Amino acid sequence: MIFGIQTFTFLIGLLWLLALTYLYWKSTQRYTSLTKGAENKTLPSILDGISQALTLTKKQIDTLQLRCDKIEQSELLHIQKVGLLRFNPFKDTGGDQSFIIALVDAKDTGVVISGLYSRSGTRWYAKKVLMGKGVDHDLSEEEKEALRLAKSTG
Repeated sequence: MIFGIQTFTFLIGLLWLLALTYLYWKSTQRYTSLTKGAENKTLPSILDGISQALTLTKKQIDTLQLRCDKIEQSELLHIQKVGLLRFNPFKDTGGDQSFIIALVDAKDTGVVISGLYSRSGTRWYAKKVLMGKGVDHDLSEEEKEALRLAKSTG
């Protein structure tokens, strides 16, 4: 019986030693991969380096977020919607040679440009648009239609 207890104790000790060896090997492997390429391979210096890198990265992300916010605000002012309408303003001439183009931003502010073709020449008109309405001059039905087309594309 003593031989059986000694063998059993030896096997338990051997298994325990193998388990500890495996855990030590895994720990050493992780430490080695953590310190790979580091000049000063002490854990506190490596962790300080990681902390400094994280702080710098956070500052850079905050700076980029501010820049993105500025870009998003300024893009609202760029032409985003375009509406083009060809039409015939005069019944005595043939074809849809005249046109209206509406160029507006996200808030429907911009300009409506009309080109009216007649036999005697082409006349150009431009009207300011603020939030979908004419500023200095009322918009014609065709100009309103060009704005509706622009809104449907944006």
